[in-house]
Amino acid sequence: MKSAKLFLVSLMAMMPTLAMAQAAPAGGGMGVMGQVIFFAGFILIFYFLIWRPQSKRAKEHKSLMSGLNKGDEVVTSGGIAGKITKVTDDFIVVEIADNVEVKVQKVAVAAALPKGTLKDI
Repeated sequence: MKSAKLFLVSLMAMMPTLAMAQAAPAGGGMGVMGQVIFFAGFILIFYFLIWRPQSKRAKEHKSLMSGLNKGDEVVTSGGIAGKITKVTDDFIVVEIADNVEVKVQKVAVAAALPKGTLKDI
């Protein structure tokens, strides 16, 4: 939905330019419609290669953060692996060794590990 709004806004921003554009000389470069099609293709490429995958990763990370529970095994973005012992709104407490706990922000969690992974390491 946002991409459609973005496309319409960008198209409306180009309208004065399109209205004042002069006809291209015969045998000249790309016409006005060619420029519009080129611009629309550029927006589509931008959407499918950059914006859509980024929003998909952001949704997955948000669901990962909201699904963290006590007892889950996680890896932080710094590479620390451990077991969650306490969960609050913005922070978690991760036990990385016997009687060694570290407070970590939820956004720093890179991945949740399958149960029993830490025993194999």
